[in-house]
Amino acid sequence: MLLRRILCYSVVHSKQGDQGRHGDQGDWFYIMGSIYKAGPVNRDTEKVDLKGLLPGELGDFVTGLGEARYRGLQIFQWIHQKQVKSFDEMTNLPRGLRNRLAEEASLTNLSELARQVSEDGTIKFLFGLADGNAVEAVRMEYEHGFAACVSTQVGCRMGCAFCATGHGGFERNLSTGEIVDQVLRIQADLRSKDGAGDDEGREKRPENGEGSRKQRVGNVVLMGSGEPLDNYDASVKFMRIINDPNGLGISYRRITLSTCGLVHGIRRLASEGLPITLSVSLHAARDELRDELVPINRRFCIAELMQACREYAESTRRRVTFEYILLKGVNDGDADALALASLVGGFLSHVNLIPLNPVESAEFERPEPSRVRRFQRILEDHGVQATIRRELGSDIDAACGQLRSRSFGRS
Repeated sequence: MLLRRILCYSVVHSKQGDQGRHGDQGDWFYIMGSIYKAGPVNRDTEKVDLKGLLPGELGDFVTGLGEARYRGLQIFQWIHQKQVKSFDEMTNLPRGLRNRLAEEASLTNLSELARQVSEDGTIKFLFGLADGNAVEAVRMEYEHGFAACVSTQVGCRMGCAFCATGHGGFERNLSTGEIVDQVLRIQADLRSKDGAGDDEGREKRPENGEGSRKQRVGNVVLMGSGEPLDNYDASVKFMRIINDPNGLGISYRRITLSTCGLVHGIRRLASEGLPITLSVSLHAARDELRDELVPINRRFCIAELMQACREYAESTRRRVTFEYILLKGVNDGDADALALASLVGGFLSHVNLIPLNPVESAEFERPEPSRVRRFQRILEDHGVQATIRRELGSDIDAACGQLRSRSFGRS
């Protein structure tokens, strides 16, 4: 046990190689044994995927083609505001430029393979990728509007014991464009299916403006399949793209990134200056239990994770959310609640309690509602803000922990 503790605190600093060009994040990838770097490249054609570029990068790209820089901003607006699927649709660009773009570049276009609609209105989409893989994304509706839950990897290699996503194994990282297009597809579907657009997805603007505000993706959570900080560059760039005012213009404060606790990634994220919400999948307040539930804890102990979270809250002045899935007889006792209150108390934080969603291959049970409420009361009695997450889409396997848990079209 002592050896595990020593490794937890020291092994991440013991090796430095080429991976260290990104600082601490490089150390993490060295431990995991591989580097997976997702760039803005279409995997079939090796053309530059313009959907994965920021406005400035698009400006650089078009000037490299001998065009005026402002054309890059026009292209960005066509992609993200009008959500066109081809260069031919960019009608304010010269025909010659559109032809050149078709030769030199590409636009990632995910194909909708299937969808499931929940009784509560939640929709799970299965999107096909160019290489034959598929990922899921979820659209959720709240009183304040619509949220999109997106995937950042095909599968996941974190191996959390209760999570359905990891049961299917890890395939690869998604490119920035592939993550972006999940939001664009959900936004286009809102416009065309819910009355805010025509059959081609073009926006109709009601006179009072209410419809256009409601029928748009206003919140984004990186909580689908995959660990966002294990695909760091693509995930951060994705957030910058959807925030850009020339595109979707989604506020950083309405973007949530969920991680199982990649400490070096959290520290690197704090340095980015993005006022997003960090959500940490904690699920246990004791190392011995978290080692089993969340295997990355064997590399980054709870103490080290909590220190990184405190630093994040101090540096960003943003509250850290701790997600805690309640497992009957495993982590839902009074002692567990008291240990959690002691762990997260004293800094800018919030606990989101999640009664386990049924997953066929998992060996855990959901606690009784009375047990969940008691757990919440203990936290609140000790000064910890805690809520019980509203469950959406559980009847279509779209709730947390259920993505990829069952055969659904292609997987």
